Amino acid sequence: MGQFCCNLNGKDVSFEVFERSQKKTMMDLQKYFEKAEGVGILATCDPAAEVDMAVYSKPVMLDSSHLALVMKERLSHQNLQKHLQACYMFIEQGRSFKGVRLSLTMKRQEKNRSLIEKLRREQPCMFPIEDDSDKFLVFFAIDRVRPLVGDHF
Repeated sequence: MGQFCCNLNGKDVSFEVFERSQKKTMMDLQKYFEKAEGVGILATCDPAAEVDMAVYSKPVMLDSSHLALVMKERLSHQNLQKHLQACYMFIEQGRSFKGVRLSLTMKRQEKNRSLIEKLRREQPCMFPIEDDSDKFLVFFAIDRVRPLVGDHF
């Protein structure tokens, strides 16, 4: 892994550059999301290929190749009913551009209120107690893992 530094609009910014020999496995994702702090962004599209992006919490890693997200009944969720593919990008806190991009395929969803409540307590900033809107636990297969910057770990 190496560092690439540049100046963007008067600010020094560093990017992590990953070499092929340091490929991150899907198994690493579970450990990664347990420790990493940052923001997640989910991109979906409708049948007309109009893309939507929304801020999301960290995913719940179910195993080495599946994850779940808690979703409200909004545009991202509606798009997934018609187009099962999505991309999830996680940007770590800090000045450098560290994180991951995941290509996903939705497999199923459910309204498991007890599990959603447990996840809500773990990430209260994303799901405040006063938010009583309907939520879905949406399950995805991870099709591809890429670093935030570049194509290879």
